[in-house]
Amino acid sequence: MKNKYNEKYVQRLIRSTMQAVGMEVELKQDNSGINMSYNFIGDYVGFDVDRLLEVSKEMQTPISLELYIKIITMHELGHAIDRDALLNTLARTLEIFDTKKSHSLYELYNNIDLLAMLIEEHEMNIVFEETAWENAKNLNKEFQMVDEEIFEAVKAHSLATYKSLYEEDLQLYEELAALQSVQIA
Repeated sequence: MKNKYNEKYVQRLIRSTMQAVGMEVELKQDNSGINMSYNFIGDYVGFDVDRLLEVSKEMQTPISLELYIKIITMHELGHAIDRDALLNTLARTLEIFDTKKSHSLYELYNNIDLLAMLIEEHEMNIVFEETAWENAKNLNKEFQMVDEEIFEAVKAHSLATYKSLYEEDLQLYEELAALQSVQIA
């Protein structure tokens, strides 16, 4: 028996959600390992079928793949709504990207200035994520796509990833700053 969760099926789910909320954004299949993402430079939503299947099963609250995709699609459309703000950060985003490419992980995590830049990147990402979720919540409220409780569960699960990575790096930053202040004293 063939698995019904193939690229075309997932693509139809995403497109039907876009149509239901009256937003059409270009859609591209990718194998990035990221379930769905909005590329603000190219103005398109990318999706990875395999990762979508994995992440929907990671939810503590049992949720169907169909509902999960609806919610994540609204979230990515929330980024599209915020595209101008994302574009306004392009210069800094590229600067951070180039700096990260030109330094080793060791350098990034052992140089206080480089680690501060990673913290800044996390903070920017969290603001964009929270804004996209707020926009998605407004779409859901207006078009009544999914139950609010399920929406909030997916939102919390998604934001937890960003916040835990931020907190890990922030703790490393604080430890490095404390170590450097001891060395200076």
